[in-house]
Formats: sequence, structure tokens, C-alpha cells
Amino acid sequence: MTNPAIINAELLRSLHVPGSPLIVTNVWDAVTARIVSEVQGVKALATASHSISFAHGVPDGEGLTVDQALAAAKLVIDATSLPVSVDFEKGYSADTKGVEDNVARLIEVGAAGLNIEDSIGAAKAPQFDIKTAAARVAAARSAGTVSGVPITINARVDTLASPGGDWDEAIKRANAYMQAGADCIFMLGLSDEAKVERAIKEIDGLVSVIGTPGGVPLKRLADLGVARVSFGPGTMGLTLAHLKGAATELVALGDYPEELAFEF
Repeated sequence: MTNPAIINAELLRSLHVPGSPLIVTNVWDAVTARIVSEVQGVKALATASHSISFAHGVPDGEGLTVDQALAAAKLVIDATSLPVSVDFEKGYSADTKGVEDNVARLIEVGAAGLNIEDSIGAAKAPQFDIKTAAARVAAARSAGTVSGVPITINARVDTLASPGGDWDEAIKRANAYMQAGADCIFMLGLSDEAKVERAIKEIDGLVSVIGTPGGVPLKRLADLGVARVSFGPGTMGLTLAHLKGAATELVALGDYPEELAFEF
């Protein structure tokens, strides 16, 4: 009998299709995972480290311990039968052996894929040098190979997310990460259609982007050949905005928001 973890990992990888992108509405706990997974058309889930960290009352940027991060991932994974890609920040280790060990533990709790970042601290800069960052991607791939689970690695490139980020360096990093075993490049800073189009042409692999209001429309991202779109902590912001609006209405003795009757 085939291992369910292998089935989910293979399914997640197959869903990254240029022109028909995987849309992952980011979740952060069991109930958000279950609610989103019940939506028709949703094929996989992804966590957002920012949202999980804030839900735990700690800052993003590995404010959680690795044990806490794994426990949070397991809550989401256990709440759905869909493949789950986990935002695993920087791998929760300063060295590549630690990254490999931690990713192996992530696979054990059922993750079908992960995001791994190339920045050193909580901010988008500075970044690990390219050789080191690529080695960390390779360590994550090694964990998948050893386990026999073909996890989907969505390697994040933070270069363009900081002022003065160099385009050529960003592309060099992206292609180095692909060669190290990444399946998809999560390129931050693709703020307009021209940048998205250029990145797709110059990166030797699949491209993942974050969707934001005022950014390139989803249909256009599909037309350009993006393979995956996520929304990071934006989905938590959306949820909290509705909650704040409801609280404002209630303390003003206003109408009951219809969403108070939402059954979950």
C-alpha cells in the first residue's frame, strides 16, 4: 500500500502548473484549515508563518521554537486530507545538518511540501550568501530523498523585497536553488506584470508569487505562466478585518452581522 504522505506529496507537486496555477489560501490553525479545505475547488493548503506566529503571540521570523512550529503544522495537517505545504521559515537551524533534520521531522508529521527562506533574520535582508542558501535548499531536498517522500520545495528569494535589490542576483539565486533541488521559486518583489513576465522567462523552473490587492490580477498571473499563488498573512488580515468590523458594529449596538450565524 502506498504511503499517504507520498501520495499527497506527489499530488502537491503535480498541482504546480504554469498557466493553471495552484491557488493556496493560507491558513494557520485547525479550524481555518478545515473551513478552507471544504471550499469547492481548493486542492491544497499552505500555512503562513506570520499568521501562526502572531496567533501564538510571538513575532514572525522563527519566534516559535522548532517544536512549536512542528506542532502548529501538525494541527493543520491533521485537520484535512488535502496536501499541506508548510511555511518552514529558514528551517529553524543555523546549519544545513539541522535544516535536514528538521525537515525530516516536518515530513514525519505529514507535510507534503514546504517554503524555505534565504534571509538570515526576521527582515528580508541580509540574506545568506548564495552558496549557503543553496546548500540549505539541498539539505531540505536530502531530507525528502532519505524519507522517500517527494516533498515540494518552494524556495523563497527575498532579494527584490528590499530597497535596491539587484535583479541579476535574484535570478542567480533562483536558478541556484533550482539546481539544489527546489521545485518552485517563490520570488518576492514581483510587483508588476513586466517583472512577473521577466522572472518567468529567466528562471529555469516554476515560479510562485504572492497575490496582493493592487498587484497583478489572478487571471493575468495565470496567463503569464505563474505556477502557484499564495497570500501569506493577508488571509489572516482579511479575517481580522471582518472581526474588527463586527466588533465595531456590536459595541455600537448596531445590527447583528450575518456572519454571527455562520456554522462551523
